Amino acid sequence: MKVRRTIEKEVPGLGEKIKQAREADDRSLEAICSEVGISRVYWYDIESERVRSALPEETLRKIEKVLGVDLGVKFND
Repeated sequence: MKVRRTIEKEVPGLGEKIKQAREADDRSLEAICSEVGISRVYWYDIESERVRSALPEETLRKIEKVLGVDLGVKFND
């Protein structure tokens, strides 16, 4: 049997924080996207906060890991 729990949280300015973290990194956007496992187009959608639905937490955590940052997104469990 499967059980699913979905929580969405509004995080104003998250795209800009991700952009600033990327710009502080010496690697190319292509290299960062490859490590995260997403396309450049999707990355720019994230930075501009044009993601059609919510950004998956798994993707956010990969971005944090690859860029070596904590973007401060927490869920109260």
